[in-house]
Amino acid sequence: MNESAGAPDFDAAIVYAIPMRTRFRGITVREGMLIPGPLGWGEFCAFPEYDDHEAAAWLATAVEQVTVGWPEPVRDRVPVNCIVPAVGPERAREIVAASGCRTAKVKVADHPGSLAEDIERVAATREALGPGGGVRIDANGLWDVETAVEHIKQIDRAAGGLEYVEQPCRTIEELAAVRRRVDVRIAADESIRRAEDPMRVVVAGAADVAVLKCTPLGGVRRALQVAEAAGLPCIVSSALETSVGLSAQIALAATLPELDFACGLDTLSLFTGDLVPESLRPVDGYLPVPAAPPTPSLELLKRYRHPDAERTAWWHSRLTRVRRHLE
Repeated sequence: MNESAGAPDFDAAIVYAIPMRTRFRGITVREGMLIPGPLGWGEFCAFPEYDDHEAAAWLATAVEQVTVGWPEPVRDRVPVNCIVPAVGPERAREIVAASGCRTAKVKVADHPGSLAEDIERVAATREALGPGGGVRIDANGLWDVETAVEHIKQIDRAAGGLEYVEQPCRTIEELAAVRRRVDVRIAADESIRRAEDPMRVVVAGAADVAVLKCTPLGGVRRALQVAEAAGLPCIVSSALETSVGLSAQIALAATLPELDFACGLDTLSLFTGDLVPESLRPVDGYLPVPAAPPTPSLELLKRYRHPDAERTAWWHSRLTRVRRHLE
C-alpha cells in the first residue's frame, strides 16, 4: 500500500499510562498516546527526554501506520529473544524458562559496580537456556572504552560465549575502539537511531550488527532504507510500545530481506497490561506477523487512560508542537 488513505485524527488522541513490572530503562510507568486514523490506530510514545525534533520521527511512524500501512511481509512469523532486566539470578532463570525463547537479551551496567551482579545474571541465563541458546547483553551506552573491554571479556566467559554486546559505549568512536579490542560482535542501537547519519556507524567500523527500531527511525520504510544502506546483519528491537506500536516493529522484521538474529520484540512481558485484548506475545519463541495494527478496546483504553490531568495536557501540548516538525 503506497497511497495515503487520509489523515490521522490528532484531536482524538488518547494518553495512556501503563505500569511496568520491573524498572526498565529507568522508568516504572510507560506513557504515550494512541492516535486513530483511516487504517486503524498508531502510537506516539517518544520518551519525555527527547526533544520535539527527535520525537517527530516517532510521530511519523504512527502516521505511516494509520495512513499508508506497511510493505508486504516476506515471512509470517518472527523469532524473538526474551528480555532479562536487572534482576537477581533466580528471577533471571525463571524469566528465561517461562519465555519459550532460545535467545535472551540481558540488561547489564544497571549501576556503577554492577559487574558481579551482571556476571551472576548472565551465568544464570546461560544455565536456563542451555549450551545451544544465544545470550546477548545490552549496556545502553553506559560504559567507557576501558570498562567495556574488561567487562565484556569477563561476561563473555560467564556466558560461555556471547552472541553480541549491544551499545557498550555511547559514541560511535568509542564503539569502534571497543570493537577493535574484543572478539565479541558489537551491535549498535542508539548510535544508529539517534545519529543524524546512521551510516557513520558503518564508515567508522563501529559495529557488526545493526539494531533497528522503526519507531524512532520514522517508520517501516525509513528503517528499511537504513538497513539497506548499512549492509550489516540487522535485528529489530522494540521501543517499549504497547501492542499497537509494537505491530509496526513486527512489520519491519517481517519485511527485512534477511533476518539472521532473533529480534528484541518480547517487551510486553515488561508491562502489567496492554491496550488490546489479545497482546502481541510470542509463542514458542516466535511472534506472528499481524496483517494490520491491532485495535484497542474501549475497556482497556478506559483502564489505562492517564489519570493525571496535567500530564495528559503535557502530552497533548507536545503532540501539537511535534506535528510542526512533520510539515
